[in-house]
Amino acid sequence: MAFSSLTRRGFGVLTAALLASSALVTPAAAQTPAGVLVVGQIAEPQALDPHAVTAVNDFRILMNIYDGLVRYASGTLEVEPALAESWTISEDGTVYTFTLREGVTFHDGSAFDAEAVVFNFDRMLKEDHPYHNTGPFPLSFFFSAVQQVEALDARNVRFTLNEPYAPFLSNLAYPTGLIVSPAAVMQHGADFGRNPSGTGPFRFAEWRSNEAVVITRNDDYWDGVAASEAVVFRPITDANTRVAEMLSGGIDMMVEVPPVALSQFQDARYQMVEQAGPHVWFLILNTKEGPFADKRVRQAANYAINKQALVNDVLEGTAEIAAGPTPPAFAWAYNETLEPYPYDPDRARALIAEAGAEGATLTFYVTEGGSGMLDPVPMGTAIQADLAAVGFDVKIETYEWNTFLGRVNPGMEGKADMAQMAWMTNDPDTLPFLALRTQAWPEEGGFNSGYYSNPEVDALLEAARVATDQEERARLYQEMQVIVQEDAPWVFVANWKQNAVTSAAVANFALEPSFFLLLKDVVKN
Repeated sequence: MAFSSLTRRGFGVLTAALLASSALVTPAAAQTPAGVLVVGQIAEPQALDPHAVTAVNDFRILMNIYDGLVRYASGTLEVEPALAESWTISEDGTVYTFTLREGVTFHDGSAFDAEAVVFNFDRMLKEDHPYHNTGPFPLSFFFSAVQQVEALDARNVRFTLNEPYAPFLSNLAYPTGLIVSPAAVMQHGADFGRNPSGTGPFRFAEWRSNEAVVITRNDDYWDGVAASEAVVFRPITDANTRVAEMLSGGIDMMVEVPPVALSQFQDARYQMVEQAGPHVWFLILNTKEGPFADKRVRQAANYAINKQALVNDVLEGTAEIAAGPTPPAFAWAYNETLEPYPYDPDRARALIAEAGAEGATLTFYVTEGGSGMLDPVPMGTAIQADLAAVGFDVKIETYEWNTFLGRVNPGMEGKADMAQMAWMTNDPDTLPFLALRTQAWPEEGGFNSGYYSNPEVDALLEAARVATDQEERARLYQEMQVIVQEDAPWVFVANWKQNAVTSAAVANFALEPSFFLLLKDVVKN
């Protein structure tokens, strides 16, 4: 594997040097290598297989190694060509035919063609595919409408859907739609996630567990050579340590800056970057068993938590109070008539008494940090205090991000009453379809970890994803939001404006509404 002018041994020296600098907390005490961009991530990635992961933390790496057939145009959530240079859609909305770019190769040297596209989707969607066991593929939901994928010839591939599916192109632009090398999957099998190969602007070079993922410039990239020679992603799970690393010069960029640390980067040595996007921070409530099986108690939790105080005091004004399950960034689908649950502890106590749930004990899962989680430990502590003030006995259990996901995603039955969660999505279909439908219970492969079920919501979501008229889709989503807010399967807390900080030496960097980290054009002067 070609590493430009840097050798594998050189990367070992590089990452060791970077780690050695982590003990330095004096501003500008450390300096990262020229031509190498060092990014402070919030956690170790779970894998580098885009079909096998769900967290934005992982996506921020993957979007630089792989391409999809389509991608989001810079600064938008509008779809534009990528590995497919064009496409057509049948009149009934069920057949998509893509014409692929010529001359593109995977990083391992194998050819990108229509058969590679077929391999990617059959691997995810067909249980009898010889490499389906290299999963699981938790977001294959995104392509559940795909009935067949066919290579018409080397450059043309046809997707046949079982019904019209409005989010299809948007989902192809999401990381689950990124195209991996079939040859690399065949070579590495279940270990492909540690040995990734795509067609993107950077090639995978090295993954040192709990230390760094290193990617290097792909000099043969079809869309222009990257500005940086290499990017190093360092997992720094503790927010205070990430801040200290940024201040010391041990990293060039950090994402998801803790609100309390923003003031430390208000000088000429740093650049703060912000970008609105579709984000919602909420608490999953266990609607299947325990106190939150009663809707009145779920509503009480929404009234009991002082969300304005959380936004103002914990998040330092970097978010707005959420009114429901759909982020306002999806302006066309958002129900502007919804008002957030007001802070009303007296109303909360009355509902708790009506439900006979006074003094109930609640187990509350909190994470140390994770994708879009917004200072989760202080948030959890403040929420615990608000719930205690209306009579609940709240027991917090705190976990590292990947451990937290391993406890929450399989479902909270028999384990917890509530858990923090954040989603950053590409379409108003994504979050409710994967986390609020009855058929999205964990046993069905979804992320409805609180086991919420409402047939009206199910019907609205099913209708919205096959509606080809956007106004009709909007009406269905807006009606869904009213029902879900009333049912209160979650505590709707905040919608965040994402942020990042870079050193002043970093140029050409912008955050994307998708929350992905696109680094091809970023350079460190």
